[in-house]
Amino acid sequence: MRMSVTDAKPARTLPPLLRLTDAAAERLRSLYARPGAKRYLRIGVRTRGCSGLSYDLSYTDEIGPNDEVVVDHDLTLLVDRRAALFLIGTVMDWRADALSSGFTFVNPNEKGRCGCGESFHV
Repeated sequence: MRMSVTDAKPARTLPPLLRLTDAAAERLRSLYARPGAKRYLRIGVRTRGCSGLSYDLSYTDEIGPNDEVVVDHDLTLLVDRRAALFLIGTVMDWRADALSSGFTFVNPNEKGRCGCGESFHV
C-alpha cells in the first residue's frame, strides 16, 4: 500500500530548544550589559560528574558553525548543536539565595541526577 503526501501524519511540533524564565532573562540581560561583556552565552553539555553529563556555560562574541541560535525574551543565546538533543524543552532559570546563586535547568529529558545535583543523565 502506497501512502500519498496527504495520507501522511502531520509532523509533530517539537518544544522550543530552550526557554528562559523572567528571572533568567533579567540576570542574563544584566550580564550582557556589563562593560566588556561578551555578546552571547553558549550552553552545552559535557561528560562530567557521577551521573555522566553536566551543563557547560561559556561566553563568546562569535556565533560558531556548531551553534543553534535561540532568541527568548529578546535575548540571544547559543546552544552547542551537539547538546541540542539533550536540551530540547529545557527551561533555564536564575536562582539566588543566602548560600548560592546561579543558573538552573529544568530539563524534561533528564532521567536522573547525582546526589549533589552537579550532573545528570538522559
